[in-house]
Amino acid sequence: MRFPAMLWFTALWITLVYLPVCHWVWGGGWLAEMGVLDFAGGLVVHLTAGVAALTAAIMLGPRDGFPGRLMPPHNLTLSVMGAGMLWVGWFGFNAGSAVAANGDAGMAMLVTHISAAVASLTWMISDWVYFGKPKVLGIITGMVAGLGSITPASGFVGPIGAIVIGLSAGFVCFIVTNAVKQKFRIDDSLDVFAVHGIGGALGTILCGIFVAETFGGAGLGAGVTMGSQLTTQVIGVLAVLVWTGVLTAVVIKLVGFFTPVRADADEELAGLDTSQHHETGYHIR
Repeated sequence: MRFPAMLWFTALWITLVYLPVCHWVWGGGWLAEMGVLDFAGGLVVHLTAGVAALTAAIMLGPRDGFPGRLMPPHNLTLSVMGAGMLWVGWFGFNAGSAVAANGDAGMAMLVTHISAAVASLTWMISDWVYFGKPKVLGIITGMVAGLGSITPASGFVGPIGAIVIGLSAGFVCFIVTNAVKQKFRIDDSLDVFAVHGIGGALGTILCGIFVAETFGGAGLGAGVTMGSQLTTQVIGVLAVLVWTGVLTAVVIKLVGFFTPVRADADEELAGLDTSQHHETGYHIR
């Protein structure tokens, strides 16, 4: 995506997709009235981002050479450093959603850490079994899957729920990541749909189960059964998925009226840092 198109896309997408979903879930909208549970953004942040990424990747098409040419991160050391910052920062993201320094914030921080750790190990083992080697990139990708998946449930579930959500995220997101790229050949370069979209949806749905006091959760509301809460969570996932997919496609089409969206072949060959910004991150001779 060309830089001017990205700026137009960002402004329109926030207005037409993100803000309405924020209102639905956190602003007293119809999903809030239904009782949907999303503590820190499984629906509002991760599912919207994941579905938007998938829609954009399909509409823009793959990069030149995909999927035949390997396109790993250019610097794994920097990736690991960033992952460490992200892991620590996520404590503020989830625990901070309690808007207080209390037991809710403490439990949110604990379950966030558990889910990330379990998911990273699960992804590593999945890599080991599937590809024959454990990978550092798999560890940090699994970590992000665990963080995204626990986000909607972080203020509602206990350690048992966090373990199950982390295991599920590491395994399910691993499968979807490989399916998207290998089976469907969609060039989602950062696996945003598989990790954030699927992870956010998975955590939102599982929250409807593990919020129950039986599993150490915060407990269901008065007159609410596990079945009814689970149904509410699924409705929330489906509503946000459809809204985001349709409106993201509309936004990309609208942006196309203002400016070319996709970088042309020469711009892509030169690299977007060079063609869009006339600068590069490394000057190596």
